[in-house]
Amino acid sequence: MLAIPELAMPRSRKVTTICNGRREVWTDYEEAKAYFLEMMMTAEGEKRDRAECVYIQLLHGLDECSDEDE
Repeated sequence: MLAIPELAMPRSRKVTTICNGRREVWTDYEEAKAYFLEMMMTAEGEKRDRAECVYIQLLHGLDECSDEDE
């Protein structure tokens, strides 16, 4: 367990996303959220599920978000 919960940590503007095997580094957190929200709303099936997984992690303020099970 972390000494300070991740949700209490200040958000940096930089975030890394991994979706469909594609790794991307975003310099704007809000831009990443908007991208994955749009993808989630327009895609279907597995692609939608993967985008939703990343988007939920972005909402929780994580610095690295992935659609892969760890």
